[in-house]
Amino acid sequence: MVSTIVWGTGNIGRAAIRAVAACPSLKLAAVLVADPAKVGRDAGELAGLGHHLGVAASADVDAALAAGPGAVVYAASGDLRPDEALADVLRAVRAGAVVVTPSLYALYDRHSAPPEVRERVLAAVAEGGGSLFVSGVDPGWANDVLPLLVSGLATTVDAVRCQEIFDYSAYDQPDSVRHLVGMGHPLDYQPPMLAPTVPTMVWGGQVRLMARALGAELDEIRESVARRPLTTTVTTASMGVFEAGTQGAARFEVQGIVGGRPAIVVEHVTRIHPSCAPDWPLPPSGAGAHRVIVEGRPRIEVTVEATDEGGNRAAGGNATAVGRLVGAVGWLVEAGPGLYDALDVPLRPAIGKLGRSSP
Repeated sequence: MVSTIVWGTGNIGRAAIRAVAACPSLKLAAVLVADPAKVGRDAGELAGLGHHLGVAASADVDAALAAGPGAVVYAASGDLRPDEALADVLRAVRAGAVVVTPSLYALYDRHSAPPEVRERVLAAVAEGGGSLFVSGVDPGWANDVLPLLVSGLATTVDAVRCQEIFDYSAYDQPDSVRHLVGMGHPLDYQPPMLAPTVPTMVWGGQVRLMARALGAELDEIRESVARRPLTTTVTTASMGVFEAGTQGAARFEVQGIVGGRPAIVVEHVTRIHPSCAPDWPLPPSGAGAHRVIVEGRPRIEVTVEATDEGGNRAAGGNATAVGRLVGAVGWLVEAGPGLYDALDVPLRPAIGKLGRSSP
């Protein structure tokens, strides 16, 4: 079994603990936390399992890495601390571990990653013998392996569109929803996540990766952003009141332009209440879904709805992103040291999990 650390216990970390505990080939060796209030608490409690796993959370990164883990699931956020997240990941790679994470946007496509970032990773790989695979939290499979798989079913392909359509009132990150995305702010507020060049910085790597897989040469990457106000004040169960006239919905596209037209598109449509922007794409049911549309012959549309933590769609999306990352550990161990992306790492069946109850 591969000795595995989960580093971080937020939305992604909770799902990672559950995924590692459920995987027959992995053994949860340690859980790392930054919050002193979580130190000493059992991993099962932090993951919401309702029972103990016999692993107490620790803040001692040095001790955890000195134990020689085979793998590290790095679940700490990199949104507001990209340099710190990269430094953490490089520590684990230098310790010889297989590292999987959604936190380093620049490495979604290793071929187009900034050279200074790629070179630092490769130096850490050479020094310690570890490896790194980065896949998105939005979730990555919806912007790489799924659309590429579906495209292979078409006779001709005119365009590929990947959509995330979500009601953010169910998302357990109020600071990100309000301040990064802008929900509840006046429309003259500039949400950092929607600022010019930021969507491309985050999702452009996935557009480039799909273009590379499809053998398409991008002319450029363009962005489009739209925002809508709430027409009435709404009260959400987890985040309180959002006033009429403030931002209630946001929509952006990161467009890979081929032959002068958008041919590979990553689109996000997010709302704080379903009454806002009803003319924009809606999920088929519930609070959210991921959808892939291949325009061509035939036209193919695939929608994925996932739930976790009592039926929560946002938690379901997180869990599938984690499932992709944790499920890659075995392949990465076999593959050996290196820097990998979604075109390198196959999506494997749930080997040994069929019929097993949740941990």
